[in-house]
Amino acid sequence: MTNASIFPRSSGVLLHPTSLPGRYGVGDLGEWAYHFVDWLHEAGQSIWQVLPLGPTSYGDSPYQSLSTFAGNPLLISFDRLAQDGWLTAGELAAVPNFSVHSVDFGNVITYHNTLLAKAYVRFAASATAAQKSAFDEWCAGQSYWLDDFALFAALKAANGGKAWVEWPKGLALREAAALAAARVTYADAVAEQKFKQWLFFTQWLELKAYAGSKGIRMVGDIPIFVAHDSADVWANRDGYFLDDAGNPTVIAGVPPDYFSPTGQRWGNPLYRWEQMKQDGYKWWLNRIKATLAVVDIVRVDHFRGFEAYWEVPATEKTAEKGQWVPGPGFDFFNVVVEKLGDLPIIAEDLGLITEGVIALRDGLGLPGMKILQFAFGGAGGENSFLPHNYTPNCVVYTGTHDNNTTLGWWMSGEADDDIRSYLPQYMGRDVQEIHWDLTRMGMASVAHTFVVPMQDVLGFGADTRMNTPGRESGNWGWRFTAEWLNHPAHERLAYLTKLYGRWPKAEVTEAE
Repeated sequence: MTNASIFPRSSGVLLHPTSLPGRYGVGDLGEWAYHFVDWLHEAGQSIWQVLPLGPTSYGDSPYQSLSTFAGNPLLISFDRLAQDGWLTAGELAAVPNFSVHSVDFGNVITYHNTLLAKAYVRFAASATAAQKSAFDEWCAGQSYWLDDFALFAALKAANGGKAWVEWPKGLALREAAALAAARVTYADAVAEQKFKQWLFFTQWLELKAYAGSKGIRMVGDIPIFVAHDSADVWANRDGYFLDDAGNPTVIAGVPPDYFSPTGQRWGNPLYRWEQMKQDGYKWWLNRIKATLAVVDIVRVDHFRGFEAYWEVPATEKTAEKGQWVPGPGFDFFNVVVEKLGDLPIIAEDLGLITEGVIALRDGLGLPGMKILQFAFGGAGGENSFLPHNYTPNCVVYTGTHDNNTTLGWWMSGEADDDIRSYLPQYMGRDVQEIHWDLTRMGMASVAHTFVVPMQDVLGFGADTRMNTPGRESGNWGWRFTAEWLNHPAHERLAYLTKLYGRWPKAEVTEAE
């Protein structure tokens, strides 16, 4: 399923757009996104990896989105809206005193929604016939998900942000008369939601095209499970194990392990795979196609769930009492390949990985993930995350969005005495700069792809960690400031990229 044309020897950086610099309290798809593409290109990087791009809800997690198809309006660039005439310079003159180092999501969302509402009013009143036609044409092309999402978002706002199961029954359970009345009552709010999606996708695809012109491929993320409070579940209840009121009867999670004695109770509803199979996995095919329209490569989060997943009764408070249930396996992927062709997929195969998961991953020819922070504790030389155990068909990271930064990991108790003893032996010298030591190791490995989080390029500590699993708040907010794009780390990254043969071949040839 994978080949050298999809995954040539290359490297890149993991950075969610919310972490970019900018005036408006959160990174966006404006000038600093373009500067970052230039920064990547000049350092010989050919990958920009992002987290899921959907609109976030409670907890601000990209992995608990209101829609797997929609884009996050927080990423819409106000400066580009001003260039297009939808906002004025006066409206952008006085910006709240937002932090430049982190995202205050509550206040940022309120501010952004206010300005986006003004942009919509101006569009509705003054758009040319050609502009309205372009908008209508886009909406028609996306109607298979956009109509449900826009109504869902409008109804959620009208119901004070409550989860859809708490709405009036007729709306929650999508009774025809209730929906018809809602489409009339909330017609303007629905149109505004569609407008915001149009803006997001217009700006994102322009950025993606610019990145492509610089040889940068976008790596996106498909979480295997979706949030219960989402347009996906609300509009497709038959595809999930729900009761008559729409609440999950069983939920996703992982069983107890060394890190969590009660397991992890994620709470996502589980798919009725046999039901989905009856229409040829149509929803999933639409989901994958939609994702590949906005990114070049897809990381499938919790890939092992396609082989078997941990099913927990929704009444349980922890994930201790559950069972492994077979996933759709090859049957699902065979349909995907038949309908969509060989796909550029990275399998997130971390955690409890069985022979069945390995057989599915390797049978499909998909690259798995290797995390260098996991390499030096336990199992000695047999640890599969150690570079000498890699095969070329894998993607290696110093750490992911769920890990501490490499410097934070090394300076804290996470890197225990055994790790601190073994790592220098493995390298054959003392640790000097841990983030560069692991970056060099990943760059030098046989893995066809190496990705490093921006925090590790810049040598940042634990206070810049993106996410701490299990912590309910205080995640996802890290940002960096513009001067860091001029840091000498840029030249160092470029040096290692060229040294270990990850510089794009065409550019090396041109340089020679």
